[in-house]
Amino acid sequence: MRRTPAVLTAVACCLGLLLAACGNNAPPPSAPGAPVAAGAPRVGVILPDTATSARWAHSDEPLLREALRERGLVPIVQNAQGDAQKFTQIADSMLSRRVQVLIIAAPSGDVGATVQQRAQRLGVPVIDYDRLNAGGSADYYVSFDHEAVGALQAGALSDALRGRPGAQVIEIGGAGTDHNAALVHRGQSEQLGPRYDSGELRLVSSRFVEGWDNQAGGRVFEQLLTANGGRVDGVLAANDGLAASVITVLQKYGLAGTVPVTGQDMTVDGLRAILQGYQAATVFKPIHQEAAVTAELAAALVRHDRAAADSLAGHRVRDPATGREVKSALLAPRLITRDDIKSVLGPGRIRAEEICRGELAGTCRQLGITS
Repeated sequence: MRRTPAVLTAVACCLGLLLAACGNNAPPPSAPGAPVAAGAPRVGVILPDTATSARWAHSDEPLLREALRERGLVPIVQNAQGDAQKFTQIADSMLSRRVQVLIIAAPSGDVGATVQQRAQRLGVPVIDYDRLNAGGSADYYVSFDHEAVGALQAGALSDALRGRPGAQVIEIGGAGTDHNAALVHRGQSEQLGPRYDSGELRLVSSRFVEGWDNQAGGRVFEQLLTANGGRVDGVLAANDGLAASVITVLQKYGLAGTVPVTGQDMTVDGLRAILQGYQAATVFKPIHQEAAVTAELAAALVRHDRAAADSLAGHRVRDPATGREVKSALLAPRLITRDDIKSVLGPGRIRAEEICRGELAGTCRQLGITS
């Protein structure tokens, strides 16, 4: 996978649509829906679930709706709630309604590839959104550099464990069937592999968690922790949901706050955990940019303007199952630690009052975080 040049981080902003400033992950609360002409082209969007991460309902759905409407398209958005059969049924329904483009974030690569085959037979182009479906036939792929996500997580954990030779690490990854989880793990391994080999850090165990299931992740972590005599010095958790489950177990064993934990997705709970001292960092992925580029691609495909679509997807990502080079647009993630939180809050984003409530009010004042 080619690395993303810095200019791609600003692609969505330069498109001049959706939001006025970069750094947001949610639309302005009072933003009116863009008017769409009667008979406008319909675009289907299928999201995977609402349980593994708050982002799908809180950020992706409203941002995609707004971005598509801004481009004169009618968004038809549904969530499969983690059910592979439901995902396929939704796709069949959308194809029968003659959507002109299908945007999918599938719960697994196999399901996504199956849906793409059906769309291909009907001549409907498909955009893989956020997750590449290995073995699939997507026309385009829009996401983030997930190897960079893993590298950022690994770097944050290394920094937190600096000066602690032989520190013991447990890795809790995402779904083994999700190509993104594999990319995140690859980025982590590139950073931490040499440290494990040298003995600077010691890998206790590394496990993927089926379906990114947070509760299952907590159970897996507790099993690994108890098998290691109740000792761990750092946890490489793949996202904020898994991190929250890990932290719950650490609290049970009296270790929360002394064991750094990583995350991803910059959720409200993740930011609060950072302020509480339970989580070392999260990774911010500017979803508004992802939604804007995806909508622009969809608009180009509706116009049958492949040249415009190709200009937005200047990278190539290799499908690990087939070796096919998929035209891709990749955006750059950003590490968020305690000192960075203030810079990513504000109107149209996560609000200070969402994370500063209750016992964290004083901590927020100390850090200059105000609503």
